[in-house]
This record gives sequence, C-alpha cells and structure tokens, in this order.
Amino acid sequence: MAYSAPRGTVDLLPQQTKNWQYLEQLLRTIAFNYNVKEIRVPIFEHTELFNRAVGDTTDVVSKEMYTFKDRGDRSLTLRPEGTAGVVRAFVENKLYVNPDKLTKLYYMGPMFRYERPQKGRQRQFHQFGVEMLGLENPEVDVECMVMAVTIIESLGLQNVKLHINTLGDETSRENYRQALMNHFKPGLNELCGDCQARFEKNPLRILDCKVDKAHPLIKTAPKTIDYLTLEAKAHFEKVCALLDDLEIDYLVDTNLVRGLDYYCHTVFEVISEDPTFGNAATLGGGGRYNKLVQEMGGPETPGVGFAFGMERLALALDQMEPEEEDALDIYIMPLGQEARDLSLQIVTMLRANGFSCDMDYANRSMKAMFKTVDRLQAHFAIIIGEEEVKNEVVNIKCTHDKVQETVPLEDIVAYIEHHLEGGHEHE
Repeated sequence: MAYSAPRGTVDLLPQQTKNWQYLEQLLRTIAFNYNVKEIRVPIFEHTELFNRAVGDTTDVVSKEMYTFKDRGDRSLTLRPEGTAGVVRAFVENKLYVNPDKLTKLYYMGPMFRYERPQKGRQRQFHQFGVEMLGLENPEVDVECMVMAVTIIESLGLQNVKLHINTLGDETSRENYRQALMNHFKPGLNELCGDCQARFEKNPLRILDCKVDKAHPLIKTAPKTIDYLTLEAKAHFEKVCALLDDLEIDYLVDTNLVRGLDYYCHTVFEVISEDPTFGNAATLGGGGRYNKLVQEMGGPETPGVGFAFGMERLALALDQMEPEEEDALDIYIMPLGQEARDLSLQIVTMLRANGFSCDMDYANRSMKAMFKTVDRLQAHFAIIIGEEEVKNEVVNIKCTHDKVQETVPLEDIVAYIEHHLEGGHEHE
C-alpha cells in the first residue's frame, strides 16, 4: 500500500526548509530587537480553554477544531491558534508578577484547523505570534502594529498596507451589539443558518460570514466607530496620531472586526497586494484584548497581540533571489576499507572542532567523489588512500586555489585553520 500525507498537510523537503530556517531566524532577530521573549506552550490543550477564550460562536471553535478524547476521557484539542495557550501559561505561571509591568512574548509553531486547503493555507499550518500583556495604552498598540509591519517589510513585499479599526471598550461593544441586532432583525430570515444562530449570542460574527458577505444587510450594517464612548474614541484617535507621527501608512477600515471573540479597542490586519499572492491577501493581524487574562483566572491584565501565518510569509521568500547553497567546509574521499575507517575518525574529529564536513561511505570512484565535492561546494577535499593510511598522512586539496598538499594527521586542524585565516591566497 502506498501512503500519502493527510489532506491539508505538506512535507517540507530539504530544498524548502532552508527558506523556513531563514524565515524563523529573521522572526527571532526582529523579536530580539523589540525585546520580545520566546514562550513555548503545548500543542494540545483542554478543549474548554479554546471554547472560552476564542468563543463558541466563531468558525474556529464551532467547525474547525481537531478535538479528541484521551484515555482518561478528557476532551483535548490541537491548538487552532496561539493566544489562548499563551494567556493560560501567563496566568498559570504567574508571569503577571513583573516589575516592568509589560510582558512581551512570542511563539512560533504548528496550529491545526479543519478547513479547505488552499495556497498558503493548510490544515496543519504554522504561526508566528506576539502577545504584549500588562498595559492598556495606545503606545503598546502601536508598538505591536509597527513590529508586524517591520516583519512584512523585511521580506521585501510590495504594496503592503496596515488596515486598522476599533471595536471600542465594553460599553461601546454593548452599544454596537444592540445596534447590530436592531439592524439585522427585520431581515434575519434572509441570512444563512449560521448567521441566525449567531444573532443572539454574538451578532458581530455575522459581519464575518463568508456565505452572506455580499448581502445588502451586511454591506449596510452599522460601523463600530459610530458607537464609541468618549474614552474609546480618545484611545483610537491617539493610536492614529502615533501612527501618523511614525509615518506608518495605514487605512481606517470600518469593516474590519477580526474573527475571534476576545478582541476590543484596536484591531488590525496587514494586507498585501503583492503579485505573489494574486488578489489582496491578509498576511496576518491581531488586536487588543483586555478581559482574556481575567477570564482565564488571572488578575485584570490588558493585552494586545498579532499573528502571521508562516506559510504565507514563506511564499514571499520563494519569490526572492535564491541564495547560494551553504558550502561544506570539508569532504573526505577514502579509497579502500582502511581509508574509510580512518576517514570516519577524521570526520568525527573535524566536526568536534567546528567544521562542517562529510565523507563518502559508498566506495565510489574518485571521479564520482569529486563530483560530490563540486555539488556540495566543499572548500577542501581530503583524499586518503592505502599509502596515506600507512604513513599517517592525508592529501588536502583546496578547491579554490587548486593547491594540494600532504599533511600529517596531527596537523590537519592547524593546516585548515591556517589556510582559512589567509595562509594561502585564493584566486
């Protein structure tokens, strides 16, 4: 029987993982520059965590989660997003006891949602996310957004714009909720079953409906910005003023509400019209959530965060000029069994001294081994035959200047280091 990867999953082969390693390192470097520390949380959590944090009216919880019972009859779920687990860890480990008041964390890793696979979106996908917990002020909102924009700009993507909106504070959201219910009630039976189910629990989710997104009721729905309290309005105006001061290109998008229940105040998305993605594509987004820590059993702690789908970011890297393959320092070419035995000792010793190296294990011809040297772009080829084994020497050839010399076994490391430090001139 021939096996294949499950639908919605992909194998990342060696020629692809190089881009992923580059992307991961880029993200870690930017996080370091923003003094954001890494946190690693479990890949599965108790199902109730996501039901409570993400919201049972969202598509993520109601349709897309991978949930199973363990042998103790406990309901567990593969994480569909990162914020809930990070906040759970924040509370459980009392990270809120922080003299600096602001705790900045990032996570990176696989998430799982049962949805229709498409380019840049799989059922097992990867997210990079940032959570900034502890302070409710516009400056932290803006720092979060600027970091998100910095990531996208570092990938060289064109035609990228920050879309922002506000959901307001708790009073604003309640005023808006009532306005939405008044708006949708007369024509509710024209909307899909999901929208009708969301009407009582969370009418805001109706605005996210993929089935009825072109329906006139949704297109003419009230805007959050018209139902803000004075405090919420002042918060959003300050966010916009700070973005203006930093000359960040943004658009106030009153249709933007984001898909998870825990958001309040500022919400945002980074959208690209780069040809890499075809039509305008949302690369990632996030927003403020001020009640989530309390709902998870912690003290009153405001937060703001964002996440990017890493598959989308990796697509951008695929369009960049490919870098040269990392060259190997040394390739060892043994001729005969005794030479192979000695070569294994030498390759182990060289690796212990910090060199990247490999050797031929297949007893191939000299010609075939030199082809491997070229393919791996090895700086040195070490050739070992019967005479070399007997005399306890090796032949070292530099592939750059084509010079070949006989070197005693005990001098191999010193010879290579001297050569690399400029002891020989390369052409």
